[in-house]
Amino acid sequence: MGEFVRVETAEGIATIRLDRPKMNALNRQVQEEIAACARQVDADPGVHAVVLYGGERVFAAGADIKEMADMSYADMAAHSAVLQDCFTAVAEIGKPVIAAVTGYALGGGCELALCADIRIAGESARLGQPEILLGIIPGAGGTQRLPRLVGPARAKDLIFTGRHVPAAEALQIGLVDRVVPDADVYTEALAYAATFAGGPALALRAAKQAVDRGLEVDLNSGLEMERLQFSALFATEDAKIGMRAFAEKSQAKFTGR
Repeated sequence: MGEFVRVETAEGIATIRLDRPKMNALNRQVQEEIAACARQVDADPGVHAVVLYGGERVFAAGADIKEMADMSYADMAAHSAVLQDCFTAVAEIGKPVIAAVTGYALGGGCELALCADIRIAGESARLGQPEILLGIIPGAGGTQRLPRLVGPARAKDLIFTGRHVPAAEALQIGLVDRVVPDADVYTEALAYAATFAGGPALALRAAKQAVDRGLEVDLNSGLEMERLQFSALFATEDAKIGMRAFAEKSQAKFTGR
């Protein structure tokens, strides 16, 4: 439990809650706390799905510019590794991760949302990578995760212009997966996360790893990853439970083993 980031867990769902007034600026302390919370929920067998949430007003407006403004090249060369490690820790949570995006998700805030598997945004949400307007580029995955999600041309448009993307356009280009009324963002994210509670945890982790790692390699290598993950699941108790329940036309009660 950090000063600005905390984990709230209920019924198998963990919420990683950012709470640094007033815009959830992602300074070094917040980054480190996000990474610690990500590793905590990843290691907790009682957590089946994770929601990233910044509160009713804002998801995260980006990095703490005041903190970065006086950094030298040497300072940022060292700090950028910490920055990327923070977001990588979120991306590597081996469970379904849903970003509940309200208000602004800009710069580092957008990059944090990109680390989720699913993004649910409010109707008034705004997403973007405005770093170019500061004379820099995204440094926490924006130039890598964004084009993998929306394609290189659209990613370049957003990165080159630094413009804010409204929720409706974000949905159209695939930057978010669902748009709901602002007041419903968190409840919708929790409801979606709840569909994984009690699910086959090992299979979900394997599926996530196969998709994410497969995108980094050629098709044949990806297919081999899939084959190995698929085969390995036949050594799990959950696979036996799931197939037995199917044959018996009953509801599977997975154990996560």
